[in-house]
Amino acid sequence: MAKNQMSFSQKLKALGEKIQRNFKLRSNILLAIILILGFGATVCRLGYLQIFMADELQQRAVDQQLTDTTISAKRGTIYDASGKILATSASVWRLVLAPVYFENDVERRFVAKGLSEIVDVDEEKIFEKAQQNSYYVEIKRQVESDTREKILEFQDEIDEEGINTNVIFLLDDYKRYYPYGDLASSVIGFTGSDDQGLSGIEYQYDKELTGTPGRLITATNAQGTAMPFQYSQNIDAIDGYNLVLTIDETIQSIVEKYLEQAIIEHAVYNRGVCIIMDVNTGAVKAMASVGGFDLNDPYTLPEEVRAEIRKLPEEKRLEAESAALSKMWRNKAVSDTYYPGSVFKMFTAAMGVEENLVSEESTFYCPGYYTVTGQTMHCHEHSGHGTQNFRESILNSCNPAFMQQGELIGEKLFWQYYQAFGFSERTGIDLPGEAYDIFFSEDGSMLPVNLATASFGQNFAVTPIQVATAVCAIANGGYMVQPHVVSQILDDEGNVHSTTSTEVKRQAISSQTAALIADILEENVSSGSGRNGYVAGYRVAGKTGTSEKKLDSNGDGIDDYIASFCGFAPADNAEVVCLVFFDTPTGAAYYGSQVAAPVFAQIMSEVLPYLQVATQYTEEELAELDAIAGTYVGMSVEEAQSAASSEGFTTSVKGEGDTVLAQVPGAGTPIPQGGNVVLYTDEDSAKTQIEIPDLTGYTVYDVNYLCSIYDINISITGATDSYLCTSTSQSIPAGTLVSPGTLVTVNFTTGGLSD
Repeated sequence: MAKNQMSFSQKLKALGEKIQRNFKLRSNILLAIILILGFGATVCRLGYLQIFMADELQQRAVDQQLTDTTISAKRGTIYDASGKILATSASVWRLVLAPVYFENDVERRFVAKGLSEIVDVDEEKIFEKAQQNSYYVEIKRQVESDTREKILEFQDEIDEEGINTNVIFLLDDYKRYYPYGDLASSVIGFTGSDDQGLSGIEYQYDKELTGTPGRLITATNAQGTAMPFQYSQNIDAIDGYNLVLTIDETIQSIVEKYLEQAIIEHAVYNRGVCIIMDVNTGAVKAMASVGGFDLNDPYTLPEEVRAEIRKLPEEKRLEAESAALSKMWRNKAVSDTYYPGSVFKMFTAAMGVEENLVSEESTFYCPGYYTVTGQTMHCHEHSGHGTQNFRESILNSCNPAFMQQGELIGEKLFWQYYQAFGFSERTGIDLPGEAYDIFFSEDGSMLPVNLATASFGQNFAVTPIQVATAVCAIANGGYMVQPHVVSQILDDEGNVHSTTSTEVKRQAISSQTAALIADILEENVSSGSGRNGYVAGYRVAGKTGTSEKKLDSNGDGIDDYIASFCGFAPADNAEVVCLVFFDTPTGAAYYGSQVAAPVFAQIMSEVLPYLQVATQYTEEELAELDAIAGTYVGMSVEEAQSAASSEGFTTSVKGEGDTVLAQVPGAGTPIPQGGNVVLYTDEDSAKTQIEIPDLTGYTVYDVNYLCSIYDINISITGATDSYLCTSTSQSIPAGTLVSPGTLVTVNFTTGGLSD
């Protein structure tokens, strides 16, 4: 029995030991599993972080340990075709504080007060920034040279106060500057406060001009404070590319001068436009939308506009100011459309000739009107031109004749040539905001009355740049070239990065057709409706245009007009096209022949000699050609009179002296043959002045008589071949005080012309 009990106890003990061993085993297994899972998860996490998250974690660490400050790149320079600077970035500076060097608020207040007085920044704002625990806090950008000098002087004051001078430092920065102010403003455009292009070339080529900003990378400590500059790295900025424009500053200045004069003379309500293009390359030599704006101060409206805005209710002023700025900045030559009027007749004529539908022998009858599907449209010559041939229809600018030509051409062919001359698409000129044309329908379909009005350039709208580009095809033998305003892109060392080559899109008409139209347009300028566009010494071809606007932009209930003239020279081997266009002249005249053609002549009379286009004077022109005044200063009165007489001039002597001290006109000045040279023989006589009279509104004979009375010389430009010719403008305004003998250029136009 005891033996059996002993055996049971042993069994019980053995069972307990077995259970204990199993429990330990299971515990060890569980612990092993936990350890394996725990370490495995950790290893996997570490592997994931090291393999998959390495780049991101590394970037986070860098971002935590470094601060990155942008350093401005110098924006590229914009040059004109001859290398004159039109836009450049002048050196300015960025004012920065290192507040970590301040020891107390007394020092912070001293610096904040001093800088506030120098840079015109609120003292409290500077003081607040001075309390930051940093080595870099920006206070003001675009600090000018004079202000920089004051800051440097203030650093000396800081040193004298025992303050660490490292609390202030200056970094290089740049500010956009336009040396010519408002010249070609709508083409060049301007930049914003962050030096980004906002309009014109500045906007179109912003990527090329901007360059690559540099970086100032500064290490930070565990508290996030920027470390001293020995722990920083400076990565230099890469300057932007420079642009060379096709625009020529001299030609642009000539264009803007005469446009501004005409806008005043003819009370032009909605600005004027001029485009001068190289007919063979498409290079735009001048593009003006006058009046412009000061590129150095683009947000300031003219005083008269601001005065009108001030009259509005306060809640409407902001909207009115925004609209006025947009209008002022707008490049009307590219972004606006207009009815081309009779200028378009050269294209209608080219269509008919190219398709052998009309020839020089074709005749058209004009009773003074023409009726299409029950609608009667009148000719400017209400009594009619009668029977006229094709050439005469252009010289007479006869609407009924062109409506008949339009019928011969037909809707389908008209649309095809409208497209061929580039009117159905934007030209693609490298300027922003180019507008599309506005035609009767997108597919070119027209009613008969639409075709009739379109044949003489009415009731559809195109842009000035489209017209100038299309006229190039008439002038160059029929080829459509790509217009452009940038000729080259250069790096900061002057190396050529890219060059704009001539791109011929297509041939719109044959060279034979182009030559015939050019020949007729030359006759139109010499003896037709375009006579006021005549330029002595040059073979000029051109066409006037007067189109009626459907919208009453002047707000007076009276129909408004577009007066234009487009021509090219030389007619037989053209170099440049010039389009002049005035939107809503409100003066006494509004025809293109009266308003735009004389301005075209004035512009081209200076541009063609500047471009060294060879002259081809007639015998009559040679007889009236200006001569050059000799040098008479230093001679005795008798010697000077004899020398001037031998050169074909008369003389007037002022003063009681025996020796010539001064002369007007000066030596080398062109004056008319037989003109008068005034010789001054003492100091008192040299101070003599006369008042220029009003020389406008007279015949050539009357102007010559007035000038002889006032002892001034005149140079005559424009049309003088008819008794209807009268003077319309003078180079020196009436009432101006000048020396006797001064040369005044007087422009004459022929009256009785229409478009």
